[in-house]
Amino acid sequence: MICSRALPCMAFHLLRGLAVRKMHVTVVGAGVIGLSTALCIHERYHSKVNPLVIKVIADTYTPLTTSDGAAGLWQPYLYDKGNTEETKWNRETFDYLLDYVNTEEAEKMGVFLQSGYNLLKQSAPPPSWKESVLGFRNLTPKELAVFPGYSYGWFNTALMIEGKSYLPWLMNKLKERGVQFYLKKIESFEEVAREGADVIINCTGIRAGELQPDPELKPGRGQIIQVIAPWIKHFILTHDLSAGVYSTPYIIPGSQLVTLGGIFQLGNWSEQNNSQDHKTIWDNCCQLVPSLKNAKIVSEWSGLRPARNKVRLEREALTYGNTTVQVIHNYGHGGFGLTIHRGCAMEVAKIFENILQERKIIKPQSML
Repeated sequence: MICSRALPCMAFHLLRGLAVRKMHVTVVGAGVIGLSTALCIHERYHSKVNPLVIKVIADTYTPLTTSDGAAGLWQPYLYDKGNTEETKWNRETFDYLLDYVNTEEAEKMGVFLQSGYNLLKQSAPPPSWKESVLGFRNLTPKELAVFPGYSYGWFNTALMIEGKSYLPWLMNKLKERGVQFYLKKIESFEEVAREGADVIINCTGIRAGELQPDPELKPGRGQIIQVIAPWIKHFILTHDLSAGVYSTPYIIPGSQLVTLGGIFQLGNWSEQNNSQDHKTIWDNCCQLVPSLKNAKIVSEWSGLRPARNKVRLEREALTYGNTTVQVIHNYGHGGFGLTIHRGCAMEVAKIFENILQERKIIKPQSML
């Protein structure tokens, strides 16, 4: 290339060197996983990579995502089954959100403390997350007497993260940082690669199988009823270790409405409300807390949890002709996406850092 007279060659080569540092990142998916991952990467690397261009592409945005429909209680499955990384990511998310609880931002985020009960009909080992929450303890006989039929359980203080507030908060933070949003259904990773992405972050949840076959990924259909019941002040989650997760009644009070649930149907792709499931939820929750019979039902919702034996969080290089793109998969969070999102975002950021170092966009010693 020929240097312009208006631009000395030394300055030109300096600018050329800076231009090489560009990085185009496309996040596919705009639930809590996609948005929080985009934010974490921008927070950590926008001052080190110039320019860092991030865009989010999704065919569904808040308030229509699965994250919006979730009750929002921070609580993983009782046991991590050896997936200790997930326990770590859950704890990192709890600590991240806890730092916001006593700030002005908390109300906009939909984040607040919430205490309550986990109930079982038989003794069980303490959950994998007992050290993450506040004030974890076994229930006393007097407390258990409040819930006939249950003989064991725990009490603790956790957090609520209400998706209908938290997702708009994340989007606003990203917009302030110049992240662009596109409403579009992505048909293939090749399509995104051809559009110039250096890194694709796959946060497509239950739809991930449409972009790349994954026999481990299955829908875990859920259905909830939301009611007005301001006298319900504590969450109540019941467990049957032989029946599996979310298959027994749970009651979770939010900032305005109380969520009733207890449906988990693996392999069911239906997002339509089912009358029999409605009856199951209502009858079981009213048996657990009889005063709910006086609650006013205001809404009902069904959604698909991206169920998987473990979260898929890994890097993969895909080549299309002369184009090679790095894909970071971040999906399969089951019914605890809001519970684990920030920890997973931090892990994606570490993988992204490795890519930057390999491309010599940043130096290893420049990162703390």
